[in-house]
Amino acid sequence: MSDVIAKVISQKGHCAIGHTVGDEYVIGEKTPEGICAFAYYAMFPFASVLQYGGKFPWSKDENVVTVACPDGHNPVEFLLTRIT
Repeated sequence: MSDVIAKVISQKGHCAIGHTVGDEYVIGEKTPEGICAFAYYAMFPFASVLQYGGKFPWSKDENVVTVACPDGHNPVEFLLTRIT
């Protein structure tokens, strides 16, 4: 199983948790401390695919995918990168 880095690459509006561009979290066997639960639940399926060697047909790099939190009024976008 690979670890995945979740990096905030865009934040618009007001993030209630306080995520800002540049924040990074390592997704391994446990939920990263300090990450928004709603954002984590949105990215978990994508991170799991990356952790176990999968890839996404729409992604130009098989080790990378972007995921947005579910708050459509204050979206935070994360870049998920498989650590190889």
